Amino acid sequence: MPRLLLLMILVSQAAFGQRPDTVLVEKLLRSRPELFGKILNHPQKNQVQILYTQIDRDVNNVPHFKSYSYNLDDLHYFFPASTVKLPTVIFALEKLNELKIPGLSRASTMITGADFHKQTSVERDSSAATGLPSIGHYIKKILLVSDNDAYNRLYEWIGRAEINERLRRNGLTTSRILNRYAVKDTEETSRHTNPVSFYDGAKLLYSQPGQFDPKDYPLNLTNTSMGRAYMDSSDRLVERPFNMANKNAFSLTDQQKVMKKLLFPEAFPENERFHLAQDDYKLIYTYMSKLPNESDFPRYNPAEYWSLYAKFLFYGADKETVPQRGMRIFNKYGDSYGFIIDNAYIVDFENHIEFMLSAVVQSNEDGVYNDDRYEYKEVCYPFMKNLGHLIYEYEMGRQKKYKADLSKFQMNYQP
Repeated sequence: MPRLLLLMILVSQAAFGQRPDTVLVEKLLRSRPELFGKILNHPQKNQVQILYTQIDRDVNNVPHFKSYSYNLDDLHYFFPASTVKLPTVIFALEKLNELKIPGLSRASTMITGADFHKQTSVERDSSAATGLPSIGHYIKKILLVSDNDAYNRLYEWIGRAEINERLRRNGLTTSRILNRYAVKDTEETSRHTNPVSFYDGAKLLYSQPGQFDPKDYPLNLTNTSMGRAYMDSSDRLVERPFNMANKNAFSLTDQQKVMKKLLFPEAFPENERFHLAQDDYKLIYTYMSKLPNESDFPRYNPAEYWSLYAKFLFYGADKETVPQRGMRIFNKYGDSYGFIIDNAYIVDFENHIEFMLSAVVQSNEDGVYNDDRYEYKEVCYPFMKNLGHLIYEYEMGRQKKYKADLSKFQMNYQP
C-alpha cells in the first residue's frame, strides 16, 4: 500500500475513532447515585444521550480520539434547538469563501430583502459598531448568546437546499436543517428564503435572489411523536401527541463530528476539512468561548445574559458562579421543548486537560409541549452541570503520555 494512502487512512481512523465504548460513562454515572440516580432510573423518560470523547496527543501534538457513550442512538429523535446554528455559521463562511468575489467579506454590509409571505427585511443592526448588519456580526451574536434572528439571516443567505447539501457533503447523515427559529416558520415559508445583497458603502458587491427549496429530507427517525398534548399557535390545548417529524434534526454523533472537524482540522485529510480561512477559525473559536460580559459589540445586559450564560456543561445555569480559573468552554448549546443540549470542548489550560462532551436531557412532567412548562431548573441544568464536573474529575485523574500544547485555543478576549 502506498505510504501516503496509508497515512490518510490512519489519520481518518484517528479522527473518527472506533465505535464508542458503552460501559465507562454508565459506570461513572452510577458511582454518583446521589447526583444521577433519578436519571439512571428513567433514562428514556428524560431522553438522555451522552457522548464523551477523550483526546490524547502524540509526540507531535496531533490529537487522537477515543469515544464513550451512554444511551446513544442517532435515530432516536430529540429536538436539537440552537445546536443547528453551529453548522450554519460554518456553512455561511464556506459559501462566502467559495464565491471568491473581490471585496466581499464577512464584514461587508449584508442587506436582507423580502419577497415572500411572512418574510422580513433587515437594513440596520444597532448592536454592531457600524450600525450595519454583516455575516461576521451575525456570527458573533449566534455564538455569544444564540441569537435567533442572526441564525435566521444566515439560514436565508445560505438557502435551505444548500445547507442540507453541505450537511451531506460533510458526512452528517443523521441531521437536517429545515426551519428558521422563533418566527413561526411553516412548511411553506421555510422553503422560501429571502433575497440578500452585499455592499461596500454604496457599491453593490453581490446580489442573490430569493430561493425556493422543493426538496424533502426524510430521515428514518423514531420518537418523533411526543407527549400527550400540545399548545397550538393560538395557545389552544390540542389533546394529541406533538408531531416533530418535520423539524430540524442534529444527532449527537453528527454534533461531535462538526466539533472535531472545526477544532482539529489537522486531524483530517485536507479534502475533508471545512473550507475556512485561518481568520474564520479564529473568529469562531473566539466567540464560541467568549463570555457575554466580555463583549462590547454586541453589548449585553448582565441580568439577562450573565457571565456563564449558555455554558450548561460544567456550570449549569447558576448565575452567581465564578468561572474556573484557566478554563474555557468552546460550545454550542440548545434549549427548547424541555430539551437541554450542549456540544462542548472543555479546556483547562493550567492542568493541560481537554475533552469533548455532548449531551441531551429532557424534562416535561406534564407531557404537554409548547406550553413553556418544563423542569429545566429542577432537572436539566443540574444534570448538565454535574455531568461536566463528573467527566472533568475523571480527566483530572487520567494519565497521558504527552502533555497537550493548547496554546492554539488561547484567544484574545478583549472587547
